[in-house]
Amino acid sequence: MPKYYSHSKISAFEKCPLKFKFRYIDKIESEIKTIEAHLGSVVHSVLEWLYTEVKEKKKIPEVSEVISFYVENWRENYSPQIKIVKLDSRLEDYFSKGVEFLLEYYNKHHPFDDNTLEVEKKILINLDEEGEYILQGFIDRLSYNEKEGEYIIHDYKTSNVFPDEESIENDRQLALYSIAIKELFGDDKKICLTWHYLAHNKKVCSRRTSEQLKQLKQDVLNKIKEIESTEKFPPFISRLCDWCEYKNICPAWKKN
Repeated sequence: MPKYYSHSKISAFEKCPLKFKFRYIDKIESEIKTIEAHLGSVVHSVLEWLYTEVKEKKKIPEVSEVISFYVENWRENYSPQIKIVKLDSRLEDYFSKGVEFLLEYYNKHHPFDDNTLEVEKKILINLDEEGEYILQGFIDRLSYNEKEGEYIIHDYKTSNVFPDEESIENDRQLALYSIAIKELFGDDKKICLTWHYLAHNKKVCSRRTSEQLKQLKQDVLNKIKEIESTEKFPPFISRLCDWCEYKNICPAWKKN
């Protein structure tokens, strides 16, 4: 049976081995969810719905419909257990952020005619010739620029953090997804990795060479083998701990 990994699974190990163990080995379920995760999930759902309406129903929703869909999804998926880490922020602040993100995105990209092929596209990548390790993931949106003959992998970011150039060039997730698209449509196809930083109303594009992708594939396989050979899973203390759903059971934060 093949072993399935994802970018988020590998990233969890890199950020905190103990969190990786809690989630993927011990399979401890947590009901704790942060407001940032809630905001990101709802905004992604709205943009998925918007492009599905345009692609399948040949209908461009009015901006009022987009916001109404957002409000409905926010309410349906919100629960009082959702955690607000930043003490100087209110629930209303995050809700308003989502509205602002969608209004700015709508006005900037209307009429959404960039030839969307799929939304929430599932991808699978064989990392080794034997098919023992498979990486899976979901592309927020895939489009095709006929003029440039280029596939575009879109990813939506709701974080306030805007990355530097080095972080973009070293980003692993979309680069891995581009491997899957090349396997589907041809290794010679051009691919543009595009991040939409909604909090800044900006998008960033990047590309990878075939050699870079070949090396990335090997690096990921090496990282998975490192994970599987690991016997001790220590906690990594960082500012991310405040957003961790396992903080209440983590020995590093255990109260005496």
